[in-house]
Amino acid sequence: MYFFLSSLITWWFVDVSSLYCSLQQKLFSTCIAGAKWGLQIAAAYFFMGNKKWKFIKNIGITCLLGSIVLLPYAIATSCGYLTTVSFFVGSLLVAVIVMKISYFLNVQKLALSRMWFWGWICSLIIAITLQLTVVFSVISF
Repeated sequence: MYFFLSSLITWWFVDVSSLYCSLQQKLFSTCIAGAKWGLQIAAAYFFMGNKKWKFIKNIGITCLLGSIVLLPYAIATSCGYLTTVSFFVGSLLVAVIVMKISYFLNVQKLALSRMWFWGWICSLIIAITLQLTVVFSVISF
């Protein structure tokens, strides 16, 4: 349920932003975000043992918290206010910080190896790189 709600909020955030020029960009963006969480769920399911369901629930909450941070931008943009790039980027940065703290605390609470946290950080870096290259073409290699 947490991932579903998060997906709805994230899609709304992406859909109302004027930074996306096409449906294809919007789909790429949301797929990249979803894949990051999908990999974590799969890894937990296959490698975590008896803590997997608690961990999956916790990261679902983490994902939802990050999406909730995006709501002010989605609401303001839907109402025609504050559609600046800095508000968009700021919303994303705050969401990442909130998720980073929540994810770390969840790993710590379940007494998991910190490699779970660093694995998520690596998937986050890959996702951000894909967003900046594939979706927005801000970086080119």
